[in-house]
Formats: sequence, C-alpha cells, structure tokens
Amino acid sequence: MPLVLGRAPMDTAEGKSVSAITGTRGSSSKMLVLAAMIFAVAMTFIDQTIVSIAVPKIQAELHLSINSVQWVVNGYLLALASTFAFGGRLADTVGHRKMVIIGIGVFTLASIACGLTPSTGTPAAAWIITWRVIQGVGGAIMYPAALAIVVSAFPVRERGRAMAIFFGVAGGLTAIGPILGGYLSEWTWRAIFWVNVPVAIIALALTFAARPVTQIRPGRLDWRGLVLIAGGVGLAVYGLQQTQVWGWSNATVISCMVLGVLLLVAFFRVEARTPGPLIDVSVFRIRAFRVQNIVLFVSMIVFIPIFFFASIYAQVALGDGPQGAGLYLLLFFFGFAPGVQIGGRRLDRSGAKEVVVAGCAIAALGLALWGSRVTQLSLGHQWYFILIAASAWA
Repeated sequence: MPLVLGRAPMDTAEGKSVSAITGTRGSSSKMLVLAAMIFAVAMTFIDQTIVSIAVPKIQAELHLSINSVQWVVNGYLLALASTFAFGGRLADTVGHRKMVIIGIGVFTLASIACGLTPSTGTPAAAWIITWRVIQGVGGAIMYPAALAIVVSAFPVRERGRAMAIFFGVAGGLTAIGPILGGYLSEWTWRAIFWVNVPVAIIALALTFAARPVTQIRPGRLDWRGLVLIAGGVGLAVYGLQQTQVWGWSNATVISCMVLGVLLLVAFFRVEARTPGPLIDVSVFRIRAFRVQNIVLFVSMIVFIPIFFFASIYAQVALGDGPQGAGLYLLLFFFGFAPGVQIGGRRLDRSGAKEVVVAGCAIAALGLALWGSRVTQLSLGHQWYFILIAASAWA
C-alpha cells in the first residue's frame, strides 16, 4: 500500500495530524497501535492453522468430498489472494483505521456463519465454502490496512524491529491455533470459528483506544482491475484445483487455466494504462522488487499448504487425534517465533538480501531433511528438522 513517508504533518480525511507517518508518536502510543494491529491480524493467522486441525472432523460430520473440504481451505485463501490488492487500495483511499474496523467486522460475521453451517448435504458444502470466501474478503480488507498502520507508526530505523514484533507475536498467537483447535475439535469443530469473536472484541477495543492515524490518498477505485485480477486468479486456481477430479487433459480444466492466465496478462496491460491503478505494475520493472515478489510467491506456495497436509498427516499417518495434530503443528511455531526476531534485527542491520538468501537456503535444507523423515512415521525423527524449516521462514 503506498504511503508517503517523511512529509510534513497534514490534515487527513480522518481529521487528525499524521505525525505518525513521520515516526513522531510516543513510544507507548506506538506500542498500543502495534498491539491493536497484532490482534486484528491474529484472526487471519490463527485461521490458517486452526481450520486445518479441524478438517477431518468437518469432512466427517458434514459428509463432504475431499474436493469440497479442500475448497473449505482454498476458498478462503483464494478470496484473500484475489482481493488483497483491492483491499490495500481501498484502505489508502478510504482510511486504514476504518478498513481495519470493517475488515474485523466482516471476518467475525463470516466466522460466526461458518460455525452455523447446516448439518449435512450439498447445502452444507455451499454454505461453509461461501462464508469462507467472505472470510477471505474480510481478511483482504483488514490485513493490508493493519500492516500500513504499523509501518506508518514507526520511523524507518525502527521498522525492522516493529515488523519482527508484529509477526513474532502474531505468529505466537497463531501457535495457539493448533492447541486450541485440537481441544475445541474434541468438543465441536464449529467452535474453531467462534473463537474469532473474543479476539475480534479485543482487536476492536485496542484499535479504538489507539486511534491510529495514517495518510489518506483519495482517488477512484479501479473496479476493472479488480474484475480482471479476481477472475484471473480465480479461474487459474479453480482449474488447478479441479485437476485431481477431472484430470489434466479435461477441456474445462485447460480452458479455466488458460483463460485465467489471459485475464492476468490483460490485467497487467490494462493497469499499465490506467490512472490510479489497483496495482502500479511499473514497480515490477525494479529488479529488486521483482525478485522479492518471485521469492515470496515461491515460498508461499510451499508455506501455506504445510498446515493442511501436516494436520492430515498427523491425524491419518501418525494416528494422532486433533490434539496430537495440534502439538505437531505447534512445533513449527517454536522455530518461527525466535527466527522472526533474529530476521527482523538482521534486516535493520544489513538489509533484506542477506536475510532472504540465508532464509531460503535454510528453509530448503530443513524441508528436505523433514521430507526425508516423514515416511518413518515418527515425530521423534522429525521435530528438529521442523524447527529448522520454520526458523528460516521467519
């Protein structure tokens, strides 16, 4: 999200000076802002692990096919990814604090609705997938706005440390997901969605107390860009998802993927000629930015599925229940929490290149060693490699 840093304070549409943009907030005020945004995004972090723990229970109780239950996970991620850029642009034009509050509301409402899914049959699948998509949209509205608020609350020299705290504490709260998900799933899987309600209440209370202020950049919303990127990502991912059902040679699968790619190409061409675009695609001409996004894209392809498949592996291959699967995933965050602190401090001292290169190398080593041990069906032969892989992602 574009933020103009270092300019003289000015009035905003929110009616306050944006001294936060220049990093002049008091220490206690900055930390209150940071705490508020941590709790806001914690819901999206917790969701990535807690839902994965409950997948077998959800599938069994609602009698979902494996394809449907994958869409329970992927529908959320797809909506989050395809509307994330729009959420960032909306926050810039409407106000970051306002969009954080709206995003929390949408995410919480969708969470409650997911927990109220009908008991069985086709309506159950349609219901929970639809509300999971709405959850993803809520996350896309909230997350970029929260991140922009944190960035604007701290001066440049403190941002690496602030981001380390932001992701470290949020990751620590995420670590609650596996344990809490295991216990709640033993009672009812529906509670894994309702647990977002108290987190949302805390996030809203802290946000109203902190009253974060950032610069607003009024402008038109690029609806054409939204349609192109959402359609392109949606069709491409839908085609890939359906390959396991219809096969790679299926005409519908091929058509969806080809049309999705064409829409994404059209998106880049259209955005290059659009004033006030959803994404300023010219920034991809900057080599460092382009490489950074490629690295992030590849790493997320590996990172996100870990929680889903690790949960299934722990419960099916290792024969653990939801609580055992929660402990299995918790190991990941034992490596993540200290890793993010080290990475944040190194970022402030030496820049991103050294941190990214070292992180990719360590992650590749950790994952290779972890993968070589999973067939032994013993956590005792895996846990140290899980810690290595997790620390690298931080």
